[in-house]
Amino acid sequence: MMEKGLEGQLKPPKRTAKDTVFTSLFRDKGYLLQLYQALHPEDASAKEEDLKIITLENIMAGGIFNDLGFLFKEKLIFLIEAQSTWTVNILVRVVLYLAKSYQDYIIWTGQDIYGSKKVELPKPEIYVIYTGRRKARPETISLAEEFFPGGECCLNVTVHMIYDGKKGDIISQYVSFTKVFDEQVKKYGLTVQAVRETISICKDRDVLKEYLSGRESEVVDIMITLFSQEEVWDMRERSVKKEAAVRATIEDGQDYGIPKEDVLAKLRCKYGLSEMDAKKQIELYWQ
Repeated sequence: MMEKGLEGQLKPPKRTAKDTVFTSLFRDKGYLLQLYQALHPEDASAKEEDLKIITLENIMAGGIFNDLGFLFKEKLIFLIEAQSTWTVNILVRVVLYLAKSYQDYIIWTGQDIYGSKKVELPKPEIYVIYTGRRKARPETISLAEEFFPGGECCLNVTVHMIYDGKKGDIISQYVSFTKVFDEQVKKYGLTVQAVRETISICKDRDVLKEYLSGRESEVVDIMITLFSQEEVWDMRERSVKKEAAVRATIEDGQDYGIPKEDVLAKLRCKYGLSEMDAKKQIELYWQ
């Protein structure tokens, strides 16, 4: 979902390196099968061909998309996100994900929602793999309870929260990867060294070892590209904030009757503007 930036400008959501490794990992049907088996250990007969990836990308104005969506034998539909920041807004997002996923499924299967025959839909299961540090960790969160508490509600959806997974399974390995990455970023910042140290440590600890060994250069490229994207947007955000601060200084000076010359001097001193740039800003914002 697009966020509102300063001055109402839109900026893209920050997709972290960890989340993108998550999507890259589970595009592989072998790892996707491991994920399904971690969620349904009772089903030992599941095979890769039983799974169909239906991840949504840019499905609505504003670019709403989910991290991972897949069907199992057209009987179960799974929507899964990985997030390190706690937010109950995931409940709103999954309602949109589910509605769009069902719409696509109905079209794909050639069913008629306006006909008298009841349409057939796969049963939904919705999960969040949470990798943050929040102490309160409920097993589930509910749309009705979070957004419409204290009475009956005609709309509800429940999200199952996953925090660690079972030792050695693909979920626990992904969570371990995120923790190692966080530790390395604390040491080295968002750098190539942090990425390479993360990969090296995880391989030594047998954490996503096969995935990281087979795709090391791809993983490095994914993470570095995301760092670059965040740097560009951080620079843009700093520029927008500076522009807003300069404008506020000029408008405040005018409101309080401060001479233009004094405002000009303040712009040059406080924001490091040249005399020419400071004059341009005053011409722009001094009404």
